Amino acid sequence: MSDHASDFVLQAISFDNLEGWKDDDPSGLFEVMRRCRRQITDVKPYRTGSLGLSAEDLLPLLTAAEDFTPSSPALARAFFETHCRPFLIRRKDGNSGFVTAFYEPDIEVSERPDETFRFPFYRRPDDLIDLDDDNRPAGLDGSYAFGRLHDGRIGAYPDRRAIDQGFLEGRGLEIAWAKSKVDVFFVHVQGAARLRYSDGRIGRITYAAKAGHAFSAIGKLLIDRGEIDRADISMQTIRAWLARNPERVDDVLWHNRSYIFFREAPSQAFSLRTDDPEAGPIAAAKVPLLAGRSLAVDRMIHTFGFPFFIRAESLVHLDHGRPFRRLMLALDTGSAIVGPARGDIFTGSGDMAGESAGTVRNDADFTILIPKAAAGRFD
Repeated sequence: MSDHASDFVLQAISFDNLEGWKDDDPSGLFEVMRRCRRQITDVKPYRTGSLGLSAEDLLPLLTAAEDFTPSSPALARAFFETHCRPFLIRRKDGNSGFVTAFYEPDIEVSERPDETFRFPFYRRPDDLIDLDDDNRPAGLDGSYAFGRLHDGRIGAYPDRRAIDQGFLEGRGLEIAWAKSKVDVFFVHVQGAARLRYSDGRIGRITYAAKAGHAFSAIGKLLIDRGEIDRADISMQTIRAWLARNPERVDDVLWHNRSYIFFREAPSQAFSLRTDDPEAGPIAAAKVPLLAGRSLAVDRMIHTFGFPFFIRAESLVHLDHGRPFRRLMLALDTGSAIVGPARGDIFTGSGDMAGESAGTVRNDADFTILIPKAAAGRFD
């Protein structure tokens, strides 16, 4: 385990002591695991996080899943019991883990701007470049993964305020236009969206890059300003506050300098089956997200594709009043997802999924399932 992972330990436990495990049905994960295997072997292995678990460590599990189709929840669980060992992630500061949730919004859009549709989703600009330790200017913080190449010099890219005020206008980067600046902002937060055009077409956009500035939560800003009580903060309460205070929208949104650029994705690329229009978006792990079973994690620590059993006793509205206890796959990441036991649950697409996602802010236990050959390194 590297120094970056020194603020937590992995505690070996048994499946018998994994509360809620015997009631879970992870059968839906097998098709996604097969997709992960093809991504690793045919395209590109996932980046190894500081925990030290690699795509190679994961492959024995994914290979075993290739020809396995469980006929019952018990057989699905037995598969993981056979091939993995569970390790509880314990933070050294004594704090519990924490989960939020995200979804894929449905947004009504136009392919041309008019008086109603005025707020664009932008493609990645050609002057936005990836930064690394070799080309990052000395004055630019190490957290910047993107910058602007202009007249042979590299610097920070303009932020949300500058772009909202027209920095990118006239460059032909617009994918589509939405009715609401707030809708566009929350698509930036979610990282993907389904676009509904007036002629009935459905398009999809997903994350392509960001301007590079750090993410700043506007919910925290509103709490700090005394506008919303900490106990009441959610996507719904934030949107309601913005609707009540239209003259203050820009000031609040511009607090989050981070700006997201998108790419259009062919509809069939999102389906587990090509005839399934309801499959989730493809996110950072390059496989379709499965609602309720896909988890965004801190990719600096964790490696995509690994299974996590999440137990959140106070999170009950996703499982009809029962505590949330599910095996999930780490398939995405996000600027706000920082720490060894921090996750973002994908709830699905559309307004109902958004209602479910917007109020998830719960303590949770994180247990990572490690394939047995690699598990010995963590005893």
